[in-house]
Amino acid sequence: MTKPDVPRPGALERGDGSVEIVFRRTERGSRLAHLFQQAPCRVLFPRPAQGEPPLAMLVTISGGLAGGDRLRLDVAVEAGAAAVVTSAAAEKVYRSLGPDCRIRTRLVVGEGGWLEWLPQPTILFGGARLDRRTVVELAPGARLLAGEAVIFGRAARGEHFAVGRLFDGWRLSLAGRLAWADALDLDPATGALAGPAGFGGAGALATLIYAGPDAAGLLDAARALLAPAGARAGVTRVNGMLLARFLAEDASALGEDLRRYAGGLRERAAGLPARLSRLWQG
Repeated sequence: MTKPDVPRPGALERGDGSVEIVFRRTERGSRLAHLFQQAPCRVLFPRPAQGEPPLAMLVTISGGLAGGDRLRLDVAVEAGAAAVVTSAAAEKVYRSLGPDCRIRTRLVVGEGGWLEWLPQPTILFGGARLDRRTVVELAPGARLLAGEAVIFGRAARGEHFAVGRLFDGWRLSLAGRLAWADALDLDPATGALAGPAGFGGAGALATLIYAGPDAAGLLDAARALLAPAGARAGVTRVNGMLLARFLAEDASALGEDLRRYAGGLRERAAGLPARLSRLWQG
């Protein structure tokens, strides 16, 4: 009996998606000034709640990402404008036949602008390979509340992220000068997820930053917001910005802590309601 042919990784069709979004300040408030989208990426614009900035919702119409897929996400908020960018649901990264799935994100905020970049968590299936790099460019006086969360495997199916790769890198520049750089290069086969000197068996992690002229003065408030966290969490000040880390046993605990922390921080920093968009509720 002959075995079925297995497609070679290079022979499979790969996603090559792109998004460009620009928000501009106008007499009627912040408005969308530019939009470009290329499948499998799409952007929807739900009506924001009262008192909220414009809301952009990212959607991957392919239903998930696989090895060899590429996404480029560019979001800009011009001087004095404000916007919230999130995603419709958690992004799924499926088992790879070899290549990495690559996501390149660029966030630009002009002087006096406000941007929330808070996509919902990324779920790494067993065998997934994700290379995600985020570049942030802030003008003087710009403010950014941004984060990414990762879930290791599908807990409901008893799946663990035991094989694969996660590279998650950040570079943040203020007024053209590098202010913060960070990278995680994780191979779960090393045992780093389970080891007490690594992630201690955590099923999910998140990084959330707040950068702005008032960031240093919000450290005590940020620590108070983390006090009731169910996850292992902490926040510190790095070059004038706030850096928070979360390690949780499961996605539900992580989501609750992120909603409380990010919601409280946006209220204190920007006078916005102490809640994330309704897409994050539940």
